[in-house]
Amino acid sequence: MPKQPDFPVRIFYDGSCSVCAAEIEQYLRQNHDGRLVAVDIHSPDFDPEPYHIGMDAFMYELHVIDRSGRIYRGVESFWAIWQAFPASTRYGIMGTIIHLPLINLVARLLYKAFARIRPWLPKRHLCGSGSCDVSNRHHS
Repeated sequence: MPKQPDFPVRIFYDGSCSVCAAEIEQYLRQNHDGRLVAVDIHSPDFDPEPYHIGMDAFMYELHVIDRSGRIYRGVESFWAIWQAFPASTRYGIMGTIIHLPLINLVARLLYKAFARIRPWLPKRHLCGSGSCDVSNRHHS
């Protein structure tokens, strides 16, 4: 199991992807006590350089970076997000199950399959600024 995230964590997601944005918005709508900060990598003012991660890597899979700079990618990103809800039995169970060896392997394979088809999923209609703002979005 990865090391517990140092909150708050930044979730780097593609705001133009309707599936991706809906998932992140669902987490942000819940009470996370400020533990989650969403960063839309599709926003024209997003700069990947300070994170030392290429834009292709950001676009390929979900990234979460905690306050200490620890990076979680793909399936691990979801686990890190779920840790923002310590009182949630559902996320706690999901976080435990996702690290069972066979489940983890299947989850990684499914995530890779999703990552490959994601560019062809329906796009979100962009707002006037070039990206749609979700609640709690920050670039810090």
